[in-house]
Amino acid sequence: MTTTQGTIYIVATPIGNLGDISKRALDTLNEVDIIFAEDTRNTRKLLTHYGIQQKLYSLHEHNEAEKTQDIIQLLNQGKNIALVSDAGTPLISDPGYRMVKEVSKQGYTISPIPGASAIITALSIAGLPTERFTFEGFLPSKPSARRMLLEQNKQEKRTQVYYESSHRIVNSVNDICEIYGKSREVVLARELTKLYEDIFRGTLEQLCDWIVDKPVRQKGEFVLVLQGYIVENSDDENDISTHKLLKILVDELPVKQAAGLAAKITGKAKNTLYKQALEIKK
Repeated sequence: MTTTQGTIYIVATPIGNLGDISKRALDTLNEVDIIFAEDTRNTRKLLTHYGIQQKLYSLHEHNEAEKTQDIIQLLNQGKNIALVSDAGTPLISDPGYRMVKEVSKQGYTISPIPGASAIITALSIAGLPTERFTFEGFLPSKPSARRMLLEQNKQEKRTQVYYESSHRIVNSVNDICEIYGKSREVVLARELTKLYEDIFRGTLEQLCDWIVDKPVRQKGEFVLVLQGYIVENSDDENDISTHKLLKILVDELPVKQAAGLAAKITGKAKNTLYKQALEIKK
């Protein structure tokens, strides 16, 4: 790669509160030659707030292939480029990964400028296990597809994170409650970091009542954090079955690999299972 080639920066922006942008992100947006944004109108508000005047072009799901070629040409001309999404970290349930893949394949430098993410923000205040979690993005808009996905995921032992929109939040919550069961713990984060931020904690049954109690609770952007599926066996039974599983795996695999596989199957901490596997191996 020659020194004349440009760099593309993947820049995280605030998810609501404009004060959450980092100094490094502001410096990058000030210094690049061109900014590509999912929605130029939203990004222009951010840039205007901080007095940043840069060339601004759109990159969204409908023009990503075309704009990728434009970006490669600009990089080859030595232009430095920033990519931002409407809010938060780009490419997380937002367009851009095809562009990043192609730019990377052609050898250009891609530099992340980290910052806000609605997923991590919601998990940090959820009070649910976070050492392992799944993220599915937005639930399907069609009821049949949404219910099919939820049926597939209802016995997922890891904490589950979903995005949802104001148009579908009530129907989605009702579907989750019906499929996952009324007693499953849930945290719903609405309008995170914004003026009317609202956090619900309780069971799915309680959430169904809470969300329809006041119409305002159905407005905004939502992150749903759901407790993982809990097997209803006793602790003693779980310990016995885990021990049997480890013994089988240790007989066939190295200790570290056996513990890692057992952690994936049981949802238990890998470090704990590693110690148990060492004892079995003696």
